[in-house]
Amino acid sequence: MEAKEPREKVGSDGSELGETARQMRAAQPYIAAVWKLVGGAVVGVLGGYWLDKALKTGPWLMVGLSLVGICVGFYGFLREMARLGKRK
Repeated sequence: MEAKEPREKVGSDGSELGETARQMRAAQPYIAAVWKLVGGAVVGVLGGYWLDKALKTGPWLMVGLSLVGICVGFYGFLREMARLGKRK
C-alpha cells in the first residue's frame, strides 16, 4: 500500500490560501457594500415599525423611515462602489 503525501497548504502563487479563499477574500468588499444597502433598508423598516407601534401612528412612520433607510443604504452602496472603483 502506497502512502499518500500530505497536501501542501501553500497555494500556486505562494500564499497560504487556496483558490476558493482567495476568491472569497476578493469578493469581500463587494459583499460589505451590499450589506450597507440592505442594512439601511432593514434599519429604516424596523425603526419605522417600532415607532408606529409606540406612537400608534399607523404605517406612516414606517413608510417614511423605510424610504430614508433605502436612500441612506443606496448612498452608502454607491459611495463604497466608487471607492472600490478608484482603488483598481
